[in-house]
Amino acid sequence: MSGDLRYAGPPPGSPDVAGARPAAAAHPGGTPKAVGIAWALLGLNTLGSAGAKTVVPLPRSLIQMATMGALVTAFALALVLNLRLRIRPSAFVFLLTLLLVPSVIASANLEVGYGALFRCFRLALFVGTLWLLSRWWDGGLTFVRYHIRMYFAVLVLVAAGLIVAPGTAMPEYYGGRLVGALWPLTPPQIGQYSAVIIGLTVLLLLGRRTTGRSAALVIVVSLVLLALTHTRTATVGLLVGLTLAIGSLVLTSAAARRFFAWTVLCATVAAVVFASAVQAWFLRGQDQESLSNLTGRAKVWDALLAAPRSTGEKVFGVGLSDKSFGGLPIDNSWLAVYHEQGLIGVTLVALMIVALGGVALLRPPSLPRACAIFLISYCAISSYTEAGLGDASPYLLHLALAAALLAVPTEPSAAAPAGAPSLSAAAVPGRRIPRWARR
Repeated sequence: MSGDLRYAGPPPGSPDVAGARPAAAAHPGGTPKAVGIAWALLGLNTLGSAGAKTVVPLPRSLIQMATMGALVTAFALALVLNLRLRIRPSAFVFLLTLLLVPSVIASANLEVGYGALFRCFRLALFVGTLWLLSRWWDGGLTFVRYHIRMYFAVLVLVAAGLIVAPGTAMPEYYGGRLVGALWPLTPPQIGQYSAVIIGLTVLLLLGRRTTGRSAALVIVVSLVLLALTHTRTATVGLLVGLTLAIGSLVLTSAAARRFFAWTVLCATVAAVVFASAVQAWFLRGQDQESLSNLTGRAKVWDALLAAPRSTGEKVFGVGLSDKSFGGLPIDNSWLAVYHEQGLIGVTLVALMIVALGGVALLRPPSLPRACAIFLISYCAISSYTEAGLGDASPYLLHLALAAALLAVPTEPSAAAPAGAPSLSAAAVPGRRIPRWARR
């Protein structure tokens, strides 16, 4: 986006438009720009290597090298930026670390091949990078901007593919839905990225943390691409997530109340005037039977649950795989986790969602809290028809962003206000300060 999402609100230090949290809750030492690069590299790693056919055929091995290389680079960069290994406590990342235990135990059996151990290594690097970057999680909106810029760059690539090769970008084997023509991206992926940055950008606009022109560019482009993907899950997740997020601001933000009222009015008018068009878009040419069994997903779920399993497989799973069963995608995060990481994995993933949701409910109303509520609710809704909560994926990155938004801001000590001279050897002549006190 030509415009980065620039700040366009009250001056730093003034009360937040959506709550009592200061508008500028920056990390005391500042957030290095390289942190944004590391975050973008994590996003590149989660794009995946399987998808639609591209204009220029890209070998899957080449794509895997690029995505895995991005993860290794992100970890190395985060380590260089945080050599002292300073981390912030995070229940989400701690539970995600515990999820490695059943993953490794089940994958060690090699029931699904050596690829399971490779995926465990990938998940470990992903979690390690999040721990290293947690040093800069301060409850501010810095990582929200990283997130929007990163995924908007992906959508620009998708739009470029649509312009260059419209036939390849909307193939018949996907029912004419939009795919990635330059990078192999599926319609659900594009729909997910579009929905997430639309929701976050709308919230930034309501909080006056971005300019109208920059927000309009992001929202309009993303809405067009979302419509072309015909992705129902992403659309429902966007609508429900925004409703809950804006609802959390209604009591403290006049802008949120106006937006909510106008949205309800426009949605009611659209439902009456364009009812047939909306229904046709939602059905995607499918009959009632296909819609009721979720385009064949229910058959895979029934087969997975009916498959015989040993006690060990029920508890620990069969190991990290490609999220498929019988050669067909599982397309449900909870069943995928049960299949790969067992009941222990399902429990840990549920605790991650509950922990984030509980912390969000306990925080006072604010714009960061609203963004976190949107991300948590979106991932919870998408988990029903999309897999990804048990392995390195965009969904875990969305939840990591929610954890960063819910982190307690780092504030200067009341005993040492900003600008006050610090205790040093020069401040106390003739007295040497111990080494531990100078750190």
